[in-house]
Amino acid sequence: MSIIEQSAPSAAVNQAGMTDDERAALDAAVRELHDGERVWAKTSLADRAALLRRVHGLVATSAQEWALTASSIKGLDADSPLVGEEWLSGPYAMLTGLAAVANSLEALATLRNPLDRITFGTAPGDRVTVPVMPADAAEGMLMNGFSAEVWMRSGVDGETVRAGVGLASLHPTETGGVGLVLGAGNITSIAPLDVLYELVANNRVALLKLNPTLAGMEPVYANALAPLIQLGVLRIVQGGGPVGAYLVHHEGIAHVHITGSAATHDVIVYGPGEEGRARKKAGTPTLDKPITSELGGVSPIIVVPGEWLDSDLTFQAEHIATMRLHNGGYNCIAGQVVILSADWPQKKQFLTALRLALDEAPVRHAWYPGSDDRVAAARASYPDAEAVGPDGCRLLVDATASADVMASTEYFSPVLGVIEVPGTGQEFLDAAVATANDDLVGTLGANVLIDPKERRRLGDGFREAIARLRYGSIAINAWTGVVFLTAAATWGAFPGHTLDDVQSGRGVVHNALLLPDPERTVLTGPFRAFPHSVRHGENALFPKPPWFVSARSAALTGQRLTEYAAKPSWLKMPSVFAAAFRA
Repeated sequence: MSIIEQSAPSAAVNQAGMTDDERAALDAAVRELHDGERVWAKTSLADRAALLRRVHGLVATSAQEWALTASSIKGLDADSPLVGEEWLSGPYAMLTGLAAVANSLEALATLRNPLDRITFGTAPGDRVTVPVMPADAAEGMLMNGFSAEVWMRSGVDGETVRAGVGLASLHPTETGGVGLVLGAGNITSIAPLDVLYELVANNRVALLKLNPTLAGMEPVYANALAPLIQLGVLRIVQGGGPVGAYLVHHEGIAHVHITGSAATHDVIVYGPGEEGRARKKAGTPTLDKPITSELGGVSPIIVVPGEWLDSDLTFQAEHIATMRLHNGGYNCIAGQVVILSADWPQKKQFLTALRLALDEAPVRHAWYPGSDDRVAAARASYPDAEAVGPDGCRLLVDATASADVMASTEYFSPVLGVIEVPGTGQEFLDAAVATANDDLVGTLGANVLIDPKERRRLGDGFREAIARLRYGSIAINAWTGVVFLTAAATWGAFPGHTLDDVQSGRGVVHNALLLPDPERTVLTGPFRAFPHSVRHGENALFPKPPWFVSARSAALTGQRLTEYAAKPSWLKMPSVFAAAFRA
């Protein structure tokens, strides 16, 4: 139960739209966190790591309740394969994040650098790269065929990177006050992972305000995060806009972090309505404290033409359907615009496969508020859009002739657009990168699909094109949602956005190695699942990914991966693989 729910009702309602008792309860939570900040300053890095291990154990024991509560909120049947999404994006992501951050703190506590055993690489533009996946042999087995690296900013050398690892945890007694975390309403691990980053990377205690959409998760969070609450470094509150507005301007709050939309960000920074828009234009924010943010955007899916087998077309069509329809389409990292070559001989065949994949993906309830209105708005902007799916509520939009609305609107619903650009090979890839960079709003994540033969043919030109792609996460033959699930990867927009042109936000989270000033994460997966990967010359033993919306064993695989993350053991791997290969 939240502190707001615990307070007695009052007839007196203040100007903020809350009762006096509710406001008093929020004030009390902030005061308690200031007391907790002093406790946190005295908590050694070793004790912080031990605390996170305790939280890890409680998340493990809460995992089933976590996944099933999230499934219930989203209207999923308990026996649906789609429940696997809630295992993976909920307790699994939290468990892997906690373990990785605890490892970093344990290294720092013994005066070791978390990067001591890591060999850096290089990327175009005088960039140092830090490999973050696989982190060890076990992850190399579980994610066989996948790899990820964090690219540091151009010109930053390896010595500077190593010296800055640890961020605010390098000075644990120098705390940063109380941070307000305005939780996301779509993925259940986002808010607690943001709290974790506040505590460790920023050395701030946290007040977490839940999004009303996920209000039912509070008992799960209270149980799983109990050690943080008991220490006084975390408080969880409920409430809508009035509570958020009151807290962001609270004198006891030192920093704000939001996961949401750019529109909500601007209301927080500049205020609502015409007055807020005028303040934004004048550059006079009402918010008097720093804010970081993760705000989504219009994510591209660049399909590099090649000579694909029929089964390749089918698989990658299901891949794109997953990028759009995972979690019902309510992901900030959902793919929204497919960029195709107008000159690809297999273009029509691929579009036919894509329609079929969208049509056959499991039906699910439009659970996120406003979804139907956003689909209707897309239909109004594109009257010729194709309605697909058994219930006809998904839209496939040919936006080539009129891309402005599709490119500038994050639909946050099952709407997928297609834009064609001319050329093949490097010419197409360069044009597609320019389209993604210049025309699409947001810089959170970009996806690139390319068969290995074509990638080898492009050579250095391919990696140079990736370097020009200005996104905080880039997935090659994978979905950027996998970057979110990778604890040591960075998560956030491409750096450089300003407060008045925030795009996909400012700052990063996750980043379990506590790297200073990263630029992006680049993740690579196999073009095809095993055994078809062998045909393409890839030594990848990964089956059909369990995050695919068409994966029949997704629920069981998600549960077993979570059980593995709760207590890793090589003896558990056969059961994980047995489930995964039934996808």
